[in-house]
Amino acid sequence: MATTLVCVAGAVRAAAVSLVGILIAIHLASEGLTPVSIGFVIGCGIAGNALATILTGMWGDRIGRRRTQAIVGVVSGAGYIGVAHVAGVVPLMGIAFYGLVNGMGRDRGPASALDQAILPSLTTDEQRTWVLAWYNASVDAGHALGALAAAIPTIAVRMFATDIATARAATFTACGVVLMVASLPYALLPGAVESAAGNSGRAGAPVDLETRSVVRRIALLFGMDSVGAGFLNASLIAYWFFERYGTSEAQLAALFFAARTLNVVSHVGAAWLARRIGLLNTMVFTHLPSSVLLMLAPAAPSAGVAAALFLAREALVEMDVPTRQSYVMAVVPPAARTYTSGMTNVARNAGWVVGPLIAGTVMQRLALAGPLFIGGVLKIAYDLLLYRSFRHVRPPEETPRVIVPA
Repeated sequence: MATTLVCVAGAVRAAAVSLVGILIAIHLASEGLTPVSIGFVIGCGIAGNALATILTGMWGDRIGRRRTQAIVGVVSGAGYIGVAHVAGVVPLMGIAFYGLVNGMGRDRGPASALDQAILPSLTTDEQRTWVLAWYNASVDAGHALGALAAAIPTIAVRMFATDIATARAATFTACGVVLMVASLPYALLPGAVESAAGNSGRAGAPVDLETRSVVRRIALLFGMDSVGAGFLNASLIAYWFFERYGTSEAQLAALFFAARTLNVVSHVGAAWLARRIGLLNTMVFTHLPSSVLLMLAPAAPSAGVAAALFLAREALVEMDVPTRQSYVMAVVPPAARTYTSGMTNVARNAGWVVGPLIAGTVMQRLALAGPLFIGGVLKIAYDLLLYRSFRHVRPPEETPRVIVPA
């Protein structure tokens, strides 16, 4: 029951994040912002999420996981509402930062990091990957529904004879309310959720040096991967389709709905595959070819071929998510999980800040498809370095057990 509540909350939150991720760059462009300015606004939002994730990793256990989720829900909801009603680059940058506005199109903020620490404490080592797989499947089901809902402003214009700017503002406001509501299920979690992980990080009992070393190495690699991901965020990919092929908002909604649906299936497939070839092998051998597929998209002669390559990439790219989360939670002590989740996720968020800031400039001044190539190269390098660094570090369920005779 407790894991189901976390999955439901994650799915609802993801739906709002996905919808805004698809429309925010188009919305900001319609308000007169250049690609460079759009990149700065999105980057500031990701920077705010990074700072919030650090604070969650350091203080989440002391404040209380359920209370922290409520705070994040209210703050991020207010941020989305602010984007709907404020104009100007500087004010939008402030709102994006302090309001934790996520323009990535995927739920990868402090709330998600805390979920990753909560779930392993509710299950066993053998079931950990499956629980995280179903959680991520639920989240991407929310992403899929949110992507489909990105057609709401277009539908509203036709049904209610309103202008597109008003329709988008109303949609963003509704997303803000949804984010606040998504924090309610956490109040129903058992009290054991607070004490299961114990105190960790600088706010509580110190994490041992060996664990810190492992977390530091993982975080650096995850940061490299997320820099690449920042070049490939949903907002900029949607904008690329919009500018390159004239893809409409309704078509983008359908495309990203299909992509998120493939993500849902891939999470379950990842758990099945990890049982057979291991967590690390699943992470690397599915993630690497996904980058190659997206790098081929700019050479596509038509929107249909580009969309097919994009969808093929989406069928693979998320298979490393539940396996990565499971692997990281497995190779550190249970008492260090909140700290580890916070630090590794903030490394990813920090990388996401860099990507959009540079990607907007690349799109405007060098090549519209430039971010796709840069992001793909960085992700391939990450896969190779990750495999080289951790191929000998196994989680408990993959370690051979020696039976000692009585």
